[in-house]
Amino acid sequence: MMPTYRKLEGNVDSYPFTKFRNLVMVAGHSVYTSSSCEKVDKEDSWYLEPYQKHPGQAATFVTHIQKGVEIAANDDEALLLFSGGETRKDAGPRSEAQSYWLVAESKQWFGERDSVRSRALTEEHARDSFENLLFSVCRFRELTGAYPQNITVVGYDFKEERFVHLHRSAIRFPESRFFYSGTSSTQNSREAALKGEALVRTQFQEDPYGCMGSLWRKRLGRDPFHRSIPYPNGCPEIEGLFRYCGTVPYPGFLPWA
Repeated sequence: MMPTYRKLEGNVDSYPFTKFRNLVMVAGHSVYTSSSCEKVDKEDSWYLEPYQKHPGQAATFVTHIQKGVEIAANDDEALLLFSGGETRKDAGPRSEAQSYWLVAESKQWFGERDSVRSRALTEEHARDSFENLLFSVCRFRELTGAYPQNITVVGYDFKEERFVHLHRSAIRFPESRFFYSGTSSTQNSREAALKGEALVRTQFQEDPYGCMGSLWRKRLGRDPFHRSIPYPNGCPEIEGLFRYCGTVPYPGFLPWA
Protein backbone atom coordinates (compact mmCIF):
# COMPACT_ATOMS: atom_id res chain seq x y z
CA MET A 1 0.00 0.00 0.00
CA MET A 2 1.31 3.41 -0.92
CA PRO A 3 1.87 5.71 2.08
CA THR A 4 -0.31 8.78 2.38
CA TYR A 5 1.57 11.94 3.20
CA ARG A 6 -0.27 14.78 4.84
CA LYS A 7 0.26 18.22 3.42
CA LEU A 8 2.85 20.01 5.48
CA GLU A 9 2.47 23.27 7.36
CA GLY A 10 1.39 26.38 5.53
CA ASN A 11 -1.74 27.62 3.85
CA VAL A 12 -2.68 25.20 1.09
CA ASP A 13 -3.47 28.19 -1.13
CA SER A 14 0.22 29.11 -1.05
CA TYR A 15 1.15 25.94 -2.93
CA PRO A 16 0.29 26.21 -6.62
CA PHE A 17 0.64 22.51 -7.52
CA THR A 18 -0.97 20.62 -4.65
CA LYS A 19 -2.57 17.89 -6.76
CA PHE A 20 0.73 16.39 -7.92
CA ARG A 21 2.31 13.53 -6.00
CA ASN A 22 5.08 12.19 -8.26
CA LEU A 23 8.33 13.82 -9.33
CA VAL A 24 9.86 13.40 -12.79
CA MET A 25 13.31 15.00 -12.81
CA VAL A 26 15.47 15.55 -15.89
CA ALA A 27 19.08 16.22 -14.94
CA GLY A 28 20.72 18.93 -17.03
CA HIS A 29 24.06 18.43 -18.72
CA SER A 30 24.65 21.66 -20.64
CA VAL A 31 23.53 25.24 -21.25
CA TYR A 32 21.81 26.26 -24.47
CA THR A 33 23.58 29.33 -25.82
CA SER A 34 22.10 29.94 -29.27
CA SER A 35 19.91 32.98 -29.83
CA SER A 36 17.70 30.83 -32.03
CA CYS A 37 15.69 27.76 -31.13
CA GLU A 38 15.94 26.32 -34.61
CA LYS A 39 19.12 24.30 -34.03
CA VAL A 40 18.56 22.66 -30.67
CA ASP A 41 20.12 19.40 -31.83
CA LYS A 42 23.33 21.04 -33.09
CA GLU A 43 26.47 21.04 -30.97
CA ASP A 44 27.32 24.68 -31.69
CA SER A 45 24.05 25.73 -30.06
CA TRP A 46 25.21 24.46 -26.65
CA TYR A 47 28.11 25.26 -24.36
CA LEU A 48 30.06 22.02 -24.34
CA GLU A 49 33.02 20.95 -22.27
CA PRO A 50 35.87 19.34 -24.26
CA TYR A 51 34.74 15.84 -23.24
CA GLN A 52 31.25 16.58 -24.60
CA LYS A 53 32.31 17.70 -28.05
CA HIS A 54 31.17 14.73 -30.09
CA PRO A 55 28.79 14.58 -33.06
CA GLY A 56 25.31 13.79 -31.84
CA GLN A 57 25.91 15.00 -28.28
CA ALA A 58 23.32 17.79 -28.47
CA ALA A 59 20.71 15.35 -29.73
CA THR A 60 21.14 13.30 -26.56
CA PHE A 61 20.12 16.34 -24.48
CA VAL A 62 16.98 16.72 -26.57
CA THR A 63 16.26 13.01 -26.08
CA HIS A 64 16.40 13.48 -22.30
CA ILE A 65 13.99 16.39 -22.52
CA GLN A 66 11.59 14.43 -24.71
CA LYS A 67 11.77 11.39 -22.44
CA GLY A 68 10.91 13.49 -19.40
CA VAL A 69 7.95 15.02 -21.22
CA GLU A 70 6.71 11.60 -22.31
CA ILE A 71 6.93 10.13 -18.81
CA ALA A 72 5.05 13.09 -17.35
CA ALA A 73 2.43 12.90 -20.09
CA ASN A 74 1.69 9.32 -19.05
CA ASP A 75 1.20 10.25 -15.40
CA ASP A 76 -1.41 12.88 -14.61
CA GLU A 77 -0.07 13.12 -11.04
CA ALA A 78 3.49 13.93 -12.09
CA LEU A 79 5.28 17.24 -11.82
CA LEU A 80 8.14 17.58 -14.31
CA LEU A 81 11.26 19.40 -13.17
CA PHE A 82 14.26 20.27 -15.30
CA SER A 83 17.22 20.59 -12.93
CA GLY A 84 20.54 22.38 -13.32
CA GLY A 85 22.09 25.69 -12.40
CA GLU A 86 24.16 28.39 -14.08
CA THR A 87 27.17 26.12 -14.23
CA ARG A 88 29.35 27.58 -17.00
CA LYS A 89 30.85 31.08 -16.82
CA ASP A 90 31.46 31.36 -20.55
CA ALA A 91 27.83 30.42 -21.24
CA GLY A 92 26.67 33.45 -19.30
CA PRO A 93 24.05 33.53 -16.52
CA ARG A 94 21.83 30.96 -18.16
CA SER A 95 20.80 27.83 -16.31
CA GLU A 96 20.76 24.28 -17.59
CA ALA A 97 17.19 23.98 -16.34
CA GLN A 98 15.92 27.00 -18.27
CA SER A 99 17.78 25.75 -21.33
CA TYR A 100 15.92 22.46 -21.23
CA TRP A 101 12.55 24.15 -20.63
CA LEU A 102 13.11 26.45 -23.61
CA VAL A 103 14.06 23.54 -25.83
CA ALA A 104 10.88 21.74 -24.82
CA GLU A 105 8.94 24.89 -25.62
CA SER A 106 10.59 25.20 -29.03
CA LYS A 107 9.63 21.58 -29.74
CA GLN A 108 6.00 22.26 -28.75
CA TRP A 109 6.48 19.79 -25.93
CA PHE A 110 6.82 16.95 -28.41
CA GLY A 111 3.09 16.87 -29.04
CA GLU A 112 2.20 17.05 -25.33
CA ARG A 113 1.95 20.82 -24.87
CA ASP A 114 -1.60 20.85 -23.51
CA SER A 115 -0.88 17.99 -21.14
CA VAL A 116 2.58 18.79 -19.78
CA ARG A 117 3.56 22.44 -20.21
CA SER A 118 1.52 23.74 -17.29
CA ARG A 119 3.20 21.30 -14.89
CA ALA A 120 6.77 21.52 -16.17
CA LEU A 121 8.99 23.75 -14.06
CA THR A 122 12.64 24.30 -13.22
CA GLU A 123 15.08 23.77 -10.39
CA GLU A 124 17.90 26.20 -11.16
CA HIS A 125 20.62 25.74 -8.55
CA ALA A 126 21.95 22.17 -8.78
CA ARG A 127 25.66 21.90 -9.51
CA ASP A 128 26.04 18.12 -9.73
CA SER A 129 23.98 14.95 -9.91
CA PHE A 130 23.44 14.62 -6.16
CA GLU A 131 22.13 18.16 -6.01
CA ASN A 132 19.92 17.46 -9.05
CA LEU A 133 18.12 14.90 -6.90
CA LEU A 134 18.15 16.59 -3.50
CA PHE A 135 17.31 20.06 -4.75
CA SER A 136 14.49 18.74 -6.95
CA VAL A 137 12.94 16.97 -3.97
CA CYS A 138 13.03 20.27 -2.07
CA ARG A 139 11.65 22.17 -5.06
CA PHE A 140 8.80 19.66 -5.31
CA ARG A 141 7.94 20.28 -1.64
CA GLU A 142 8.13 24.03 -2.27
CA LEU A 143 5.63 23.77 -5.12
CA THR A 144 3.23 21.14 -3.83
CA GLY A 145 3.41 21.36 -0.05
CA ALA A 146 4.39 17.69 0.20
CA TYR A 147 7.24 15.38 -0.68
CA PRO A 148 7.05 13.11 -3.73
CA GLN A 149 5.50 9.68 -3.40
CA ASN A 150 7.50 8.43 -6.37
CA ILE A 151 10.59 9.76 -8.10
CA THR A 152 11.65 9.11 -11.70
CA VAL A 153 15.02 10.39 -12.88
CA VAL A 154 15.84 10.81 -16.57
CA GLY A 155 19.47 10.73 -17.67
CA TYR A 156 22.15 8.72 -19.42
CA ASP A 157 21.84 4.96 -18.98
CA PHE A 158 25.38 4.65 -17.63
CA LYS A 159 24.48 6.94 -14.70
CA GLU A 160 21.72 4.67 -13.40
CA GLU A 161 23.89 3.01 -10.76
CA ARG A 162 25.02 6.40 -9.47
CA PHE A 163 21.49 7.67 -9.01
CA VAL A 164 19.77 4.48 -7.89
CA HIS A 165 22.41 3.06 -5.57
CA LEU A 166 24.38 6.08 -4.40
CA HIS A 167 22.26 9.26 -4.49
CA ARG A 168 18.99 7.52 -3.62
CA SER A 169 20.68 5.72 -0.74
CA ALA A 170 22.24 8.96 0.49
CA ILE A 171 18.80 10.52 0.94
CA ARG A 172 17.33 7.16 2.04
CA PHE A 173 14.44 7.30 -0.40
CA PRO A 174 12.69 3.91 -0.74
CA GLU A 175 14.06 1.93 -3.66
CA SER A 176 10.60 0.57 -4.49
CA ARG A 177 9.41 4.10 -5.30
CA PHE A 178 12.49 5.29 -7.16
CA PHE A 179 12.79 4.79 -10.92
CA TYR A 180 15.40 5.59 -13.52
CA SER A 181 14.85 6.09 -17.23
CA GLY A 182 18.16 5.95 -19.07
CA THR A 183 18.99 6.85 -22.65
CA SER A 184 22.16 6.13 -24.62
CA SER A 185 25.11 8.43 -25.06
CA THR A 186 26.72 8.90 -28.46
CA GLN A 187 28.57 5.80 -29.58
CA ASN A 188 31.86 7.60 -30.20
CA SER A 189 31.89 9.07 -26.69
CA ARG A 190 30.70 6.03 -24.78
CA GLU A 191 34.06 4.50 -23.87
CA ALA A 192 35.34 7.75 -22.38
CA ALA A 193 31.99 8.35 -20.68
CA LEU A 194 32.07 4.95 -18.99
CA LYS A 195 35.59 5.55 -17.70
CA GLY A 196 34.64 8.96 -16.39
CA GLU A 197 31.52 7.58 -14.77
CA ALA A 198 33.48 4.87 -12.97
CA LEU A 199 35.70 7.56 -11.45
CA VAL A 200 32.76 9.72 -10.34
CA ARG A 201 31.01 6.72 -8.79
CA THR A 202 34.12 5.95 -6.78
CA GLN A 203 34.24 9.55 -5.58
CA PHE A 204 30.59 9.47 -4.48
CA GLN A 205 31.11 6.12 -2.76
CA GLU A 206 33.79 7.78 -0.65
CA ASP A 207 31.93 11.10 -0.31
CA PRO A 208 28.17 10.39 -0.70
CA TYR A 209 27.11 14.01 -0.18
CA GLY A 210 29.80 15.63 -2.33
CA CYS A 211 30.86 17.80 0.58
CA MET A 212 34.58 16.97 0.75
CA GLY A 213 37.60 16.90 -1.50
CA SER A 214 37.40 16.79 -5.28
CA LEU A 215 33.60 16.62 -5.49
CA TRP A 216 33.27 19.72 -3.32
CA ARG A 217 35.84 21.60 -5.39
CA LYS A 218 34.07 20.60 -8.59
CA ARG A 219 30.79 21.83 -7.13
CA LEU A 220 32.29 25.20 -6.27
CA GLY A 221 33.67 25.45 -9.80
CA ARG A 222 30.18 25.02 -11.17
CA ASP A 223 28.95 28.14 -9.41
CA PRO A 224 30.78 30.86 -11.39
CA PHE A 225 28.19 33.54 -10.57
CA HIS A 226 28.09 32.81 -6.82
CA ARG A 227 24.36 32.22 -6.71
CA SER A 228 22.85 32.02 -3.23
CA ILE A 229 21.15 28.66 -2.89
CA PRO A 230 17.67 29.07 -1.38
CA TYR A 231 17.37 25.56 0.00
CA PRO A 232 16.43 24.25 2.51
CA ASN A 233 13.96 27.13 2.51
CA GLY A 234 10.85 25.55 1.12
CA CYS A 235 11.61 22.15 2.66
CA PRO A 236 12.39 22.85 6.34
CA GLU A 237 11.63 19.27 7.40
CA ILE A 238 14.86 18.08 5.77
CA GLU A 239 17.14 20.92 6.81
CA GLY A 240 19.35 18.44 8.62
CA LEU A 241 19.93 16.50 5.41
CA PHE A 242 21.10 19.67 3.67
CA ARG A 243 23.55 20.41 6.48
CA TYR A 244 24.87 16.88 6.77
CA CYS A 245 28.34 15.86 5.63
CA GLY A 246 29.51 12.33 6.29
CA THR A 247 30.53 9.00 4.84
CA VAL A 248 27.48 7.09 6.10
CA PRO A 249 23.82 7.84 5.30
CA TYR A 250 22.20 10.73 7.12
CA PRO A 251 20.78 9.27 10.34
CA GLY A 252 18.14 11.88 11.11
CA PHE A 253 14.42 12.08 10.41
CA LEU A 254 13.27 12.07 6.79
CA PRO A 255 9.57 12.35 5.85
CA TRP A 256 9.75 9.49 3.33
CA ALA A 257 12.03 7.05 5.17
